[in-house]
Amino acid sequence: MSKKLYVGNLPFTMTEDELREVFERHGSVASVNVITDRETGRARGFAFVEMEDATAADKAIQALDGSEFGGRNLRVNEAQDKRRTGGGGGGGGGGGGGRGRY
Repeated sequence: MSKKLYVGNLPFTMTEDELREVFERHGSVASVNVITDRETGRARGFAFVEMEDATAADKAIQALDGSEFGGRNLRVNEAQDKRRTGGGGGGGGGGGGGRGRY
């Protein structure tokens, strides 16, 4: 079963190929996605790496979290599901605010 990892504090010059190479030392990589700024196209300093095997992903976390790369200490951990963070998303109605009272 695959596992998606968050990789933060990346050098802004790091490419997806370079990042794939770093993670492939620990196991098979399914995908790499370096996040870029929509307006400038420049890397934002973080990425997501999906490892094909959860055990290899755990080994990559152990080996790479806090390690120095390009003058920066990488931050590597399991990615959090976007839908689970922030309390369920969307908000909701709120309480009516006096509607229907005339």
